Amino acid sequence: MSSQPTKDLYAFDPADIEDPPSTWSGALRRIGPGMILSASIVGSGELIATTTLGAQVGYVALWVILLSCFIKPAVQAALGRYTVATGQTGLAGFNTLPGPHLGVRWSVWMWAAMVLMTQFQVGAMYAGVAQVLNLLAPSVPMNAWIVLLVGITLALLLGGGYARVEKLATIKVGLFTMLTVLCALLLMRRPEYFSWQGLAGGLAFRLPGDGLATAVAVFGLTGVGATEMFMYPYWCIEKGYARFSGPNDATPDWRRRALGWVRVMHLDILATMAIYTVATLAFYLLGAGILHGMGKVPAAKDMMPVLSHMYTQTLGPWALWLFYIGGIATLYGTIFAGVAAHSRVYSDMCRLLGYFEDGDYATRVKFRQWFVVFLSIFPALLYLVFQSPVRMVVAGGVAQAIMLPVIAAGALYLRHRKLPTELAPSRFSTGWLWFASLVVISLMIYYAVISLL
Repeated sequence: MSSQPTKDLYAFDPADIEDPPSTWSGALRRIGPGMILSASIVGSGELIATTTLGAQVGYVALWVILLSCFIKPAVQAALGRYTVATGQTGLAGFNTLPGPHLGVRWSVWMWAAMVLMTQFQVGAMYAGVAQVLNLLAPSVPMNAWIVLLVGITLALLLGGGYARVEKLATIKVGLFTMLTVLCALLLMRRPEYFSWQGLAGGLAFRLPGDGLATAVAVFGLTGVGATEMFMYPYWCIEKGYARFSGPNDATPDWRRRALGWVRVMHLDILATMAIYTVATLAFYLLGAGILHGMGKVPAAKDMMPVLSHMYTQTLGPWALWLFYIGGIATLYGTIFAGVAAHSRVYSDMCRLLGYFEDGDYATRVKFRQWFVVFLSIFPALLYLVFQSPVRMVVAGGVAQAIMLPVIAAGALYLRHRKLPTELAPSRFSTGWLWFASLVVISLMIYYAVISLL
């Protein structure tokens, strides 16, 4: 493993205090956490779960996609604002929620359990990449490719800092998103697969009976999923938004700086939302139009070949290899971003459990590196045992969906009980947070009741 860094990114340092940019162009140059989040978002949820839902039910669940993308950023912004205002990590904030306590609060244990479940998704992504590589080089078995991918992940992330993750994530997000949006635009020229009437029907607020579990999984996965909600405050800290603001000394200067960096964070969230909403819609439309029209639903052994029809039916047969290259970039980029984030949050959980002190950054990094090893290997083992990528993605998505009400309620608690009054959001923002939280909680209660019945 690499040598330990000396700069504690999680501690305030007077030398780090910096005024926020005063222009839009300056603010755009300081965004970044959302790009890493986009790399995590535009992955298994969009490429596998979203297209599978479209293939199963057609356009009828389009409203689920839009709702997921547009309302959850309100919760994300509330968590980010709390981090900028206090310098506390997301998990530390949730560790203040009332309720049972066993080393850490029940909400932290729920997060840990949810992330373990989402490792099924990561295993499915390993399988998707290995499936493509096996098609390109049939002489090398899939399991060998998975072992190689685990090795690459370890090499890239052990000792890797924020800048490396942000750079690779930005490249990954731009590559496949543009190609998929182009395919979705070309889809509109294929009347056998696309109709405006069908598109309008997808806004009728009807849940598909046959695809209910997948619809709930897609709601949990698309847009900012439960795992990304927890990731975002950590990337905001490592980017520096909280350190640039400085500790809350109750002075007008601190309030001005903190509000300025919150505005930069909001711009970061809006840019992220624009990217993943366009990408998610493109994936869903291709699944609902082409795959549903062809009567093809991705399954365990032919997942990537079936998904490739989204490209070959719009761009032409020559685009098969383009899809495979893009699929590798999309799925592997999500593995990379997810392992990078979860290793940080798990190491923070160890801090909350008392395994190391707040200011011991070298030990924090050491724990992070060990979790990189675990989170790189464990999902690969899950795939070798279960070998059903689509079901594995859905299982992880359902786990995220179940966690979303806890996150929504936690965001409301932090907003009204823990956020410094100097940084309280506007009434509109608070109202939007309440609306988003109630929608998330209501959808999950509806799903639970339907499942029981």
